[in-house]
Amino acid sequence: MIVAETERLTLSKFTLEDAPFFLELVNTPHWLKYIGDRNVKTIEDAQNRITESHIKSYNTQGFGFYVLRLKEGDNKPIGTCGLIKRDTLEDIEIGFAMLPENEGKGYGHESSLAVLKLAKESFKLKKVIAITLPTNTASIKLIEKLGLSYQKRVKPFEDDKELLLFAKTLN
Repeated sequence: MIVAETERLTLSKFTLEDAPFFLELVNTPHWLKYIGDRNVKTIEDAQNRITESHIKSYNTQGFGFYVLRLKEGDNKPIGTCGLIKRDTLEDIEIGFAMLPENEGKGYGHESSLAVLKLAKESFKLKKVIAITLPTNTASIKLIEKLGLSYQKRVKPFEDDKELLLFAKTLN
């Protein structure tokens, strides 16, 4: 189900049919380096993660992460962008990730603008945050380009890694 469109992309809810793409995405070098190994090693693992994370979020929160597909060509999935409510953070977080061949082409910015519009207009959010490793300069650059401002350092996960937290008021 398509939830938003941009000039070059459609954003749609994950389904179990997206498992092969999701498996590929979560095992890319940048995902593993900057987001972490999610122990998704098989199609079945990917289907379970989609069910337990993405589909559950749609059903409980009304939002989640979306599959980004190119409008031109064969509607190929190229990445993900969306919103997540983590138990360890007070506010709703925006996040994004692309397959390596689609990084640096503006898709993250384009899809994030659409997600921020959904956050404000459809989900009536007043604020969004983003977290990233201090070493993820590409992510920091995009987060700042989206208008989020650095707030503080946080350790929201059990791995005790310190992350940068950015925030933006949606008005």
